[in-house]
Amino acid sequence: MSMEPQLVKSAERTVRILEALAESHNSLTLSELQQRTGFPRSSLHALMRTLVELNWVETDSARSAFGIGPHALLTGTAYLDKDPALPFAQETLEDLRAEIGQTAHFARRDGAHVLYLATRESREADHVIPRVGRRLPAHVTALGQVLLAQLTDDEVVALLPDPLEGLTEHSITDLNKLTGELDQVRTRGWAYEREQGTPGLACVAVAVDYRIPATDAISCAMPAGLGSAEVEQITEAVIKHTRKLAATLRREGIR
Repeated sequence: MSMEPQLVKSAERTVRILEALAESHNSLTLSELQQRTGFPRSSLHALMRTLVELNWVETDSARSAFGIGPHALLTGTAYLDKDPALPFAQETLEDLRAEIGQTAHFARRDGAHVLYLATRESREADHVIPRVGRRLPAHVTALGQVLLAQLTDDEVVALLPDPLEGLTEHSITDLNKLTGELDQVRTRGWAYEREQGTPGLACVAVAVDYRIPATDAISCAMPAGLGSAEVEQITEAVIKHTRKLAATLRREGIR
């Protein structure tokens, strides 16, 4: 009997375990991991022992709870280091924050999620969580909505679950409502969400048009209570700096 199917299953389980640990704010016990992954306790126990030995997972002295280990960080850093667009995006975030004083993000769509690759925080906004390496459902963020709008409605429906997961009471959880919102995003050229992903925050995002369809976007997070004139000013700044970044990346031949 070939061992290949079992090896593939082990590889998939290893990745799912690491993803579960990375998405959790706290360490997880073996029982919690079993609940989240659905894997048999016997194989889970063996995989965890191996991951701890290889420093991909850390455990407490009693070996009762597990968290992501230092080698996972090395891999994530390597991904950032090899991205030729990132240094230009980081410079754009610096310029954007200097102009409008709000937190700016650069993110990439990862299937039905967005992955945050760079953040420049507002010096006044101590309530904003640093998001580099974090992954959020695309439909609850302006970043994700502006990148989903690059796809057709059929592609969006095929990509996203129905019903959609809600993170706050303002999250869009109806797929038809989301496709209607994406149509508006396509018409105006930018996305805006208010408290759909994080209570108390609003966000505006613009796609970086150096790939077709665009995979990356720039956003600005702001207090949800800002007036329309301030939001309009911030939106214009995000559009200006994102267009400049896209032109730079195209000129540099980065794809």
